[in-house]
Amino acid sequence: MTEWSSSHAVAGCDGDWNDKLRELLGPKDWSNNLAPIIEKLSSGKRLTIEDGHILYNHQDLSELGNLAHMVKVSRFGKNVFFNSNVHINQTNICVLACKFCAFRRSKKQSDAYAMSIEEYLLEMDKFSDYVDEIHSVGGLHPDWDVEYYTSLISQAKIRHPNISIKALTAVEVKHLANLSNLTIKETLAKLSSSGLDSLPGGGAEILNDQIRAIICNGKESSKEYLDIHRQAHELGIPSNCTMLFGTIESIDDRLIHMDKLRRVADENSLFQCFVPYPFLPDSSRLPQAQLATANEILRTIAVSRLMLDSIPHIKAYRMNIGDELAELALNFGADDIDGTVGQESIMHLAGATSSLDYTTYNLAKLVKDAGFIPVKRNTTYTRFKLVSPKPPQRKRRLKVINA
Repeated sequence: MTEWSSSHAVAGCDGDWNDKLRELLGPKDWSNNLAPIIEKLSSGKRLTIEDGHILYNHQDLSELGNLAHMVKVSRFGKNVFFNSNVHINQTNICVLACKFCAFRRSKKQSDAYAMSIEEYLLEMDKFSDYVDEIHSVGGLHPDWDVEYYTSLISQAKIRHPNISIKALTAVEVKHLANLSNLTIKETLAKLSSSGLDSLPGGGAEILNDQIRAIICNGKESSKEYLDIHRQAHELGIPSNCTMLFGTIESIDDRLIHMDKLRRVADENSLFQCFVPYPFLPDSSRLPQAQLATANEILRTIAVSRLMLDSIPHIKAYRMNIGDELAELALNFGADDIDGTVGQESIMHLAGATSSLDYTTYNLAKLVKDAGFIPVKRNTTYTRFKLVSPKPPQRKRRLKVINA
């Protein structure tokens, strides 16, 4: 089978993955301190926050990675997913000034910008022949209410009906609701009716309000982030969810964050993908950040896979962690590497150096080089297609005749 489909809730996950995991775990000898965790995983029981601490403190990173890899393989076999997408950040003007953000500008700064709807559509036109997703997040523009975004999304859908619109983080939704004097659910319903397909899930940072008061003061609270996604799911709008780590949070904060997300996922099964990404320090104002090492990034991805039993996909976000580490993360529980991206501002202004000109061939080759099967997906993990990484044909050139 080279093409297949799935429901939003299942998101391409193997229905009998728990049985497959039990078979994979059985024959192997594990370290003694992992024995209770192996038993829970084998019997389909949820790991506790205390179990998460054991995993974070386990000295053998390779063994931890192997365990997370088995969970991934039981769900998806050797498949690794990506899509053809492009990021269009509609404005960098923002009423907030989060300390970790290198993207935000005030209205008065010389490099501030705000796209008109026609400018946005022209930007879409540049990529419309070879992408099937537009990923749009931006600043909290003081003048743009929900009507601006419903008009933008509906016109984008009229112009490019086959391109999925994944847009607006939870704090953007809250901002639009406040400007428009609407409830969150009314705002989401309007956006959905205009053609919004899914929410990207950014802005979760760490779901601890004491930490949020330091790193992103003024953003939505932890409860608001979860409630906005919960209400989106109740309306049938799937979403991703995220975690920014390596700022000032503790391991316990990370694990509590994961626990909060999986409890929301239990309700409607529409958190489709978890995206853990480390803080990038360049051009930001958070000198007290701890900064995550490569080992810690891999460990966090592995622990995420093991803890988040009700969220099917774990993304190694190559825009943030780089191609080499993303490729390695595919052996530590990650099953998704995002997409072609095409252009991106938020991560790259913060210090990311990942390539922005990847084609389907480049991504498929990255996946295959890591030892996996490249699968192109749509935005909401409902359609899948196997990809063979054949290099693009070179143009034939006539030989030069030496006189």
